[in-house]
Amino acid sequence: MKKVSLPTEAQRRTFRRQLLAWYDTHGRDLPWRTTDDPYHILVSEVMLQQTQVDRVLPKYAEWLEKYPSLSALADAPIEDVAHTWRPLGYNIRPRRLHAIARESVARFGGALPSDEETLLSFKGIGAYTAGAIRSFAFRERAAILDTNVARVLFRVFIAKGDPKAHAMKKRLWATSEVLLPRKRVFDFNQALMDFGATLCTARKPACLVCPMKRQCRSYPWSDR
Repeated sequence: MKKVSLPTEAQRRTFRRQLLAWYDTHGRDLPWRTTDDPYHILVSEVMLQQTQVDRVLPKYAEWLEKYPSLSALADAPIEDVAHTWRPLGYNIRPRRLHAIARESVARFGGALPSDEETLLSFKGIGAYTAGAIRSFAFRERAAILDTNVARVLFRVFIAKGDPKAHAMKKRLWATSEVLLPRKRVFDFNQALMDFGATLCTARKPACLVCPMKRQCRSYPWSDR
């Protein structure tokens, strides 16, 4: 793969400004954006893996009412936990949450740590989820890269190559990291996810109304 340069400082400033302006108008009102509880953030991120927001919203509220803390989840029988999860699907996810809860109780008194290395030591917490917890719960300057974010960054800044290739994923992580602003990191990362989920979608992205189209290397998008 031909080496692709990271965004210039001017490109970074423009992207940040346009993305945050878009988010200020179009950002979604979601319950996990009004909490800094690491457990609540963890639950939302695990539920949102391969599941639409509309399906997650009622289950998120039900889950936290039944299991309000990591300790409460750890104490619950795994059969009850698996049953409560239904019908979200991908049923390994509640088992992973239950295992994380039990490990957090055993190692950290029922809390989640804030440092990346320790978060990654939990089975079931990968680089994206660790970044989300650090950014959204602890307000740290941490990059994220889920499917929506990767698609946005690939289209805007790269456009050529295989976005699923290992080398490309490393490039996309590096791009996400250099784009992080000094301020409003929480909003910036939430904006990236919303932008990919609602405008720069996998199919039929809304290129004609996209604020990024002048700098987007994929515009005009052939499948729109």
